[in-house]
Amino acid sequence: MRRLLLTVRYVGTAYHGWQMQKNAVTVQSVLQDALAKTLGEEITVHGCSRTDAGVHALTYCLHFDTASQIPEKGIVMMLNRYLPDDIAALDCRTVPDDFHAQYSCKGKLYEYRIYTGNVRDPFRHSRCWHYPYKLDAQLMDRAARHIVGRKDFRAFCATGGNTEDTVRNVTHVSVRAEGDETVVSVAADGFLYNMVRIIVGTLVYVSQGKIAEDELPQIIESRDRTRAGITAPPCGLCLSKVFYEGCDGNG
Repeated sequence: MRRLLLTVRYVGTAYHGWQMQKNAVTVQSVLQDALAKTLGEEITVHGCSRTDAGVHALTYCLHFDTASQIPEKGIVMMLNRYLPDDIAALDCRTVPDDFHAQYSCKGKLYEYRIYTGNVRDPFRHSRCWHYPYKLDAQLMDRAARHIVGRKDFRAFCATGGNTEDTVRNVTHVSVRAEGDETVVSVAADGFLYNMVRIIVGTLVYVSQGKIAEDELPQIIESRDRTRAGITAPPCGLCLSKVFYEGCDGNG
């Protein structure tokens, strides 16, 4: 047996998130079925994160054990023949037996895209949050600096999250304008349920004047979800990078 780290990319629109569910098509279930066909054996995959329904991944990492001796590059080529057009295998490599896609992960980087054009764009449908109002990216970026650090982010955790420990180390938050899109980047050692989407919604409220720029420290200290902004829709969210010791998910 050998343990392999597989890096994939997917558009999450058609799926009920990553995690296997009864009576629902998920990214995990599609990958397991495709790997079984590729390797000729039943495969259980372990992912780096639970992305929600409609969320995308530019880089997503998972591991699995196999008795197959097909070379790593051959697995990528064969696997892509069985995967649908909205999921693709990018890289595969052997890792130590104690490696775990989730528990060996040192951090992740998410990006959230907001399209601010007046008219909805069919080419950006399901890839951006269409928010047809002007956003002040510079103001949002300044406010975002208050989020960086090791803090209790319970105020940015949606109802339904079952994690008791809500302390996370956010290493980077930035907001930039790219034409008619506003992009929010958030990196941390881990994330709470809907955490990035609530951060985005809160920064949008800052731009709207509903939350003051210097109010964010008090919101975080309050640990009160009702004081933060709305939960932005899932369509604009993408897992961009996954970090492991000495490398990211692509090596």
